[in-house]
Amino acid sequence: MILMPGGPAGREAALFPPAGNFIEGDPVASVSEVDPDAAEELFKGVYPKLAGWVRRLVDDDDTAHEIASEAFVRLLARWTRVDSPPSYLYMIATNLIRDHWRKTERERRAIRSVTAGAAADPVAYTVQDVDVRDLIASLPPRLRDPFLLHYYGGFGIREVAALLRRPEGTIKADLFAARARLKRALGERDA
Repeated sequence: MILMPGGPAGREAALFPPAGNFIEGDPVASVSEVDPDAAEELFKGVYPKLAGWVRRLVDDDDTAHEIASEAFVRLLARWTRVDSPPSYLYMIATNLIRDHWRKTERERRAIRSVTAGAAADPVAYTVQDVDVRDLIASLPPRLRDPFLLHYYGGFGIREVAALLRRPEGTIKADLFAARARLKRALGERDA
C-alpha cells in the first residue's frame, strides 16, 4: 500500500488493481509479484526524465504525461518479464509517440481534405455567384436535381440514379443537357 498523491493524509490505496479485472491470457503481473518500493523508486527516478523527453517530441504537456503514464502502466503489467525497466519504458513510450504522430497525421489529412474544398471556393464575386445560383435555379427540375446532386452534393452518377430512381444513362444525358444550358446562358450573359 502507498499513500496516494494529492489525497487526504492517511488515505491508502492499492498500487495495482486486483489481477482478476484483466482479460484472461493477458500477461499481467499480480500484486504479489510487483515490489511496490521498487516500482515507486523507478517511478520517482525515471518519470520526470521520460515525461520531459516525450514532451520535447510531442510538444504538448498533457499528451506527454499521458504517454509517460501509459508506458508505466504497460511496464507494470509485465513487471516480472522485463530485464531493464527504464529501457522498456523508453521503448514503450517511443511506440506510443509513433502512434500519437500517426493519429495526428490522420487528423490533419482529414481536416485538409474537408477544408480543401472550402479554401478553393472563396466567395470573391458575390454578384457573379448569385447569377450562377439564379441560372441553376432556372433549370427545369428534371435537369436541376441531378446537377445539384452530382456537382454540389458530390454523388456519383450511379448514386444520383438510385436517388432519383432513373436509369444511369438518363442521368448522364440530363447532366450533359444541364451543362449545355448553363454554358449557353453564361455565354449570352457575358456577350
